Amino acid sequence: MTNNKQVLVVDDDQAIRELLAEYLSKNNFEVITAEDGIEMDLQLSDYSPDLIILDIMLPGDDGFTLCQRIRQTSNVPIIMLTANSDEMDRILGLEIGADDYIAKPFSPRELLARIKALLRRTNFVKDAIKTVEKTRYLSFANWKLDTQQHNLLDQNGQMISLTGADFQLLTLFLENPNSPISRDQISQALHGRDAFANERGIDVHLSRLRQCLGDDAKAPTIIKTVRGAGYVFIAEVRSDSE
Repeated sequence: MTNNKQVLVVDDDQAIRELLAEYLSKNNFEVITAEDGIEMDLQLSDYSPDLIILDIMLPGDDGFTLCQRIRQTSNVPIIMLTANSDEMDRILGLEIGADDYIAKPFSPRELLARIKALLRRTNFVKDAIKTVEKTRYLSFANWKLDTQQHNLLDQNGQMISLTGADFQLLTLFLENPNSPISRDQISQALHGRDAFANERGIDVHLSRLRQCLGDDAKAPTIIKTVRGAGYVFIAEVRSDSE
C-alpha cells in the first residue's frame, strides 16, 4: 500500500496525459487519468484522488461543467488547465470553485510546484482544524461554520457546501477577527505565494465569499474593505463545541 498522494489528470490530449503520468510518477505521485467527463466519473467512482488536474477544453462536458459537478459533492483541490492565458477562463474557473489554474503550454516543473503548494495548503488547513477539534463550530452574524465538515449553516440550518478556497479564506478571517488582512496574506493563504497579490483572482475569491454570506461590499456587516490595509472581519466570532 502506497502513501503517495494520488492525482487525477483529466485531459483529452493523450500526449499530455502520458507526459504528466510519467513526470508526476517520477516525483512520487500516484497518477490516474481520464480523457473526458465520462471517464472522470468512472475514475471518481473507484478512487478518491487528493487533487484533480482538469482541462477546460474537453469533448462532451467541458472543464467548467465538470468542476461545478465535482463541487456539488467534494472539496478536492482542483487545478484547471486553461488555453492561451485567457483571463476570462481563469476568472470563471475560480468563480465556480477551482483552486488554481495554469495556462497551456505549461512547464511540468511549474505544475508540480503548484500541486505541492496546493497540497501543502490543504494539509495546513486540515492540521489547523485538528488543533481546534473541540471548537467544531464558529458562529458569526447569522452563520455557523462547521470546521470538520467544511459546511456553512445559515440561521435556519440550511447547509451551504464551501469550496476549498472559500473555506480557507473564511477560516483565515475567522482566525483573525478585527485585524486587517492584506492582499499579500490572502494570496499566500490561497495560492502559497505572494507574487500575485494584485491578481484579479483575489477579487473573485472575496466577491464569491461575500456573495455566499450575503454581505454587501458597499455596506458591509461582515467583511469590510480598509483602503491601504486590506480587509477586516468585523462580525463577532463565537465558538461552540456543538
